[in-house]
Amino acid sequence: MDFGMLGFVIAGLVVGFIVGMTGVGGGSLMTPILLWFGINPAAAVGTDLLYAAITKSGGVLVHTKNRNVDWTITGWLTLGSVPAAALTLWFLKNLDSDPQAINAVIKHSLGFVLLLTALAILFKQKLMAFAHKHAGDHYHLSGTSLNVLTVLTGVMLGTMVALTSIGAGALGTVALFVLYPFLATRRLVGTEIAHAVPLTLVAGLGHASMGNMDWHLLGYLLMGSLPGIYVGSHLSGRIPDGILRPCLALMLFSIGYKLVF
Repeated sequence: MDFGMLGFVIAGLVVGFIVGMTGVGGGSLMTPILLWFGINPAAAVGTDLLYAAITKSGGVLVHTKNRNVDWTITGWLTLGSVPAAALTLWFLKNLDSDPQAINAVIKHSLGFVLLLTALAILFKQKLMAFAHKHAGDHYHLSGTSLNVLTVLTGVMLGTMVALTSIGAGALGTVALFVLYPFLATRRLVGTEIAHAVPLTLVAGLGHASMGNMDWHLLGYLLMGSLPGIYVGSHLSGRIPDGILRPCLALMLFSIGYKLVF
């Protein structure tokens, strides 16, 4: 293994470790790292999407076994996200014959979504407190209105994920908590992961069909991330959340700002 490939293994190890410790940061860290390594934006997004689908599949099995997945909510989200991802990929495919045009759209979209993700991570506790406070009043939705908003949330997540490979984690979790404030945290996380797998798989395969995929790179990333997630999960809670989240948010905000401006 040459030095360049070793760098990808280490990148997978670092990202896996952070995801294991915090539960967020997968796509929002991996895609910028791949850009830093010189991978073009379209290939970085396509590779990261299949990377996410594979790594999160194991999480779905565990959460399903522990009954931590609300399949009804997952279904409504998927009803919006998968068609939205397919339409976004169709748009990218027909945007222009020049790959530079696609890369420009992906790069700027990635920057904006990173900024949103940073804000979601930074203000997650305040948003959750707001949702809990108003869970019993007129703010709380139910029935058809809730289902429609869940589908629309899926549409937004599907569009962002297909364009940038990020959004299903931090943004998806916050959106679910606002819509379903009475949903237990373990079920919220399990539901978000269950929704992310088909979404990232469809979007990843779509990018692969467009040639936006590096299979060897995917293998090296997985080689590092799987042990990284294992170690990080066992160390979760050792570093205070109040330190980890602001640091992660600041890092993502800096990357997003640089990509956009």
